[in-house]
Amino acid sequence: MEEHVAGTTRPSVSRWSRAVRTAVLALVLGVAALVVPNGAVAPTYFTLVKYEHASGVDTDPDVIWILAVGSDARRGQDPLHSRGDTLQLVGMDTRTGAATSIGIPRDSWVSIPGHGSNRINASLYFGGPQLLGQVVSDLVGIEPDYVFVTTFWGVEAIANDVGPITVDNPIAFADEYLKPKGFPKGKVVLRGYNVVAFGRIRHSLAGGDFDRSANQQRVLRGFQRKVAENADKPGWIEKGVLSVMDNVHTDLPPSDLFEIAQAVAQVDPAKITGCVVHGGFATIGGASVVIPDTATARRYGDDARKDASIKSC
Repeated sequence: MEEHVAGTTRPSVSRWSRAVRTAVLALVLGVAALVVPNGAVAPTYFTLVKYEHASGVDTDPDVIWILAVGSDARRGQDPLHSRGDTLQLVGMDTRTGAATSIGIPRDSWVSIPGHGSNRINASLYFGGPQLLGQVVSDLVGIEPDYVFVTTFWGVEAIANDVGPITVDNPIAFADEYLKPKGFPKGKVVLRGYNVVAFGRIRHSLAGGDFDRSANQQRVLRGFQRKVAENADKPGWIEKGVLSVMDNVHTDLPPSDLFEIAQAVAQVDPAKITGCVVHGGFATIGGASVVIPDTATARRYGDDARKDASIKSC
């Protein structure tokens, strides 16, 4: 895997078998849904919908884009009409096996059609997955093919079922509300709630929303490694696939699900990249927001649109 974060590049020598690549769906969809061994997660935790492309949009049939969203809905609220706390636009090139993730800070201040300007995550609240997909497209220049929405307690339930994951944490940090004792620098083992906390904390991070988005990508890589550790266990992957079928709410036809599965199966871990859309901080209406670097966001989109690959962050 090749990771681009804050201008650095770190190569990894690990290469997975085709069976393990199939399980990369856990990474692509933003959660470890594919590796839940017992089907204990409720269907309302995960929703996969097809994004309705605007007429005349030129899309590459060989590149599939999924907008993975972590909704901040509380229990009893509708995850599809709450604010999106985690935003990762993931692309896969079925021709080359390349894949990339574009992290978008949730506090990015953008124009939302019909609702003036607001944080980008508010577009999920205002108009559900379709409006959020449109706003992300306006920023990056790529329309998603699908939108995948999950909840925090859904991710926590998955983390409890899957077991501990390990992340490479570049700097120690804490949060007086989410994690008072914090997370140390170096390799950190995360379980259950701590998986969610690691990806949610931002106030104590020097880069704020930007660093949080990068941490979310580190959590995804932790799940990815967990898959690699267990993929050869008899029946482990098969149970995970059945769990996904039972626990993801979707109205997609089997042909679409097969297309996604095929794309995931062809992902080459050596060709995975990831970048976060950076920008500047500002205060608008008394609230702290991020003014995204739209030129950089567009560069990522232009770079990745045809082959799901970003040369540098």
